[in-house]
Amino acid sequence: MRILVSAGRPVHYGWVICLTGCAVLFACLGLGRFSLGMLLPSMGASLHLDYARMGLISTGNFAGYMSAVLVAGTATQSLGARRAIALGLALVGGSMILIARCTSFVPVLVLYFATGVGSGLANVPLMGLVSHWFLRDTRGRAAGFMVSGNGLAIIFCGLFIPWVNQGSGGEGWRTGWLVLGGISLAVTMLAAILLRNHPREKGLEPLGTGGGPPASVPGAGKRAGVARRDVVHLGVIYLLFGATYVVYATFIVTSMVDAHHFGEDVAGRFWAVVGGLSVFSGPLFGWLSDRLGRRLGMIAVFLLFTVAYVFAALSGTGFLYGSIALFGIVVWSIPTIMSAAVGDYMGPEQAVRAFGFITLFFGAGQIVGPAVAGWLAEATGDFNGPFLLCAALTACAAGLAALLKKPAEAGRAMGS
Repeated sequence: MRILVSAGRPVHYGWVICLTGCAVLFACLGLGRFSLGMLLPSMGASLHLDYARMGLISTGNFAGYMSAVLVAGTATQSLGARRAIALGLALVGGSMILIARCTSFVPVLVLYFATGVGSGLANVPLMGLVSHWFLRDTRGRAAGFMVSGNGLAIIFCGLFIPWVNQGSGGEGWRTGWLVLGGISLAVTMLAAILLRNHPREKGLEPLGTGGGPPASVPGAGKRAGVARRDVVHLGVIYLLFGATYVVYATFIVTSMVDAHHFGEDVAGRFWAVVGGLSVFSGPLFGWLSDRLGRRLGMIAVFLLFTVAYVFAALSGTGFLYGSIALFGIVVWSIPTIMSAAVGDYMGPEQAVRAFGFITLFFGAGQIVGPAVAGWLAEATGDFNGPFLLCAALTACAAGLAALLKKPAEAGRAMGS
């Protein structure tokens, strides 16, 4: 089936997949993960949590995410991407609703671990769908539109959570978790209705004009071996992204409240600005990576991240504004480029497993990052040290990206 627009021209169902994927990421990552930074100040005060325990809650979520990544490929093969995504979203919504009833640290940690499991079960199969529904020349753009759902969720949380807290006192975070969980369950039903595992189910071909390498050519086994080494290279770069961006996403609002003495409502508006800018992050850098290549795209992005983290560690509101603007405009660029890159290297049939594989690296970085940052902030009394450490790591990531071969170059090296 094709969807018709008013001019009578058919719109490829891939764009329905893209828009539905945007809603899925709005729920499973945008609400399930990036709401935490806004909820932590009031939740921490209510439950008497120090910085170290706040960091462990975030780490627990990423540990759950990484656990799901280990089984996401198998679950997708057994259930199909659509059912796996719906199952993950249901777990996200249900666990967030239960967090609203928690009265101590340990239940929050356990339930937020479950939220991470659901996020992984939803996200990994979804990003694998990009390689099935879109060919190489449109993959980056499509993935970018999907991940803009994260930015929309940040806008929502940055405005909604402070409003709830003002009306509910110190326990407003409970209402926040309830509402966010309910929205996630609504998106679960939307995904179950609209998603499809492959264009064949609609009698269609993938959208685009440029495909990946042939599935079977002389020397393909050797080429696949080199491609797998390049995927490991991508994984290491993704680890550095995961270890750094999550520190900023988890603690920048807490830093604004504690170190810069902003009110929670003002900090929330700043976080909403991050979300507003980030809506353009995925589509912009996805399009640039389609045009300029994944390698150059990643180098540019990591250099911008480095500047953003250095600015976050410097005193003065001007540097803070610059940090927020830079972080917002690049934050979803790396997941966008990575989801397109694995299809370039491994082809659409292996894209889900390849994306799941590099997400293990990503998850490891997310597990370590908040715990180390929380411990370092507790030891030093502020977040300047953690932000500077993030800057050093993203500078290393830019260097590693510069060493990454293009898929065509990898193929030539294998044939020589």
